[in-house]
Amino acid sequence: MRSVVASFPLTVAVAVSGCATAASVETAPADRTVAPVVSLQPYTDTVPGSLITFEMIPLPGGTVEVPAGAGARTVDVEQVWIGRTEVTWDAYDAYTLERDALAAEIGSDAVARPSPPYGAPDYGWGHAGYPVMSVTHAAAVAFCAWLSEKTGRHYRLPTEAEWLRAAELAAADLSAAAIAERAWHAGNSGGTTHAVAARQPDALGLYDLFGNVQEWVLTDDARLVARGGSYRDPAAEVAKVPLRLQDASWNERDPQFPKSRWWLSDAPFAGFRIVRDPLDRKAGS
Repeated sequence: MRSVVASFPLTVAVAVSGCATAASVETAPADRTVAPVVSLQPYTDTVPGSLITFEMIPLPGGTVEVPAGAGARTVDVEQVWIGRTEVTWDAYDAYTLERDALAAEIGSDAVARPSPPYGAPDYGWGHAGYPVMSVTHAAAVAFCAWLSEKTGRHYRLPTEAEWLRAAELAAADLSAAAIAERAWHAGNSGGTTHAVAARQPDALGLYDLFGNVQEWVLTDDARLVARGGSYRDPAAEVAKVPLRLQDASWNERDPQFPKSRWWLSDAPFAGFRIVRDPLDRKAGS
């Protein structure tokens, strides 16, 4: 992984579309125990019961400016591990299939698991190796809880501050040419998502932080916020690290009442990346 200089500015442009829908969502962790200064190392983990692996790399701590109303607030970010890629369908399928198996075993639908989607959530663009998409914030949180339970490691969505810290470090040399090499955007995506890690890594060593799918984050006020731009955004917008709030248009075609809490019929741009806290049951492993 390339060495990273952590002290440089990133101008964050906020583009809000619509308003957040009411939902029960996990919020950013508060009053966390301060982690000791340790040297986190990259590692590869395996989705239990499968041959599916995913890579986690250190995200150095630091301070970052987070938009707050008409202004911004400075947030101290502790070091964590962050997924080198967005979560793929391969990993998400392991979650959904096991939940179905558990429900069948006990003869009940009481086990929380994704319900059948309305339409094809991958839109037929690609599945194995592609980023999971069309999932709700609540579904992303549930996946993290399942993965944590299975691995004994505390995986979760990044907070908005952590995501912006990653973007700040990833953007160390983010030029128009670099965006073309690293991001799937409206100018090169052909209107679809693409397999993860198909472009060049950024200065932090992450793939697709800018573009491909937008990524759900945790906020202090439970807003349904996605960060990072997607395959459908112009390159110039992707470089500005857009923020979007979920609104009714993200699930407009879903005919169910109430609408699915797992799937977003009209948000093929909504995916996620995971982080892991250094203080958990298997810290350092």
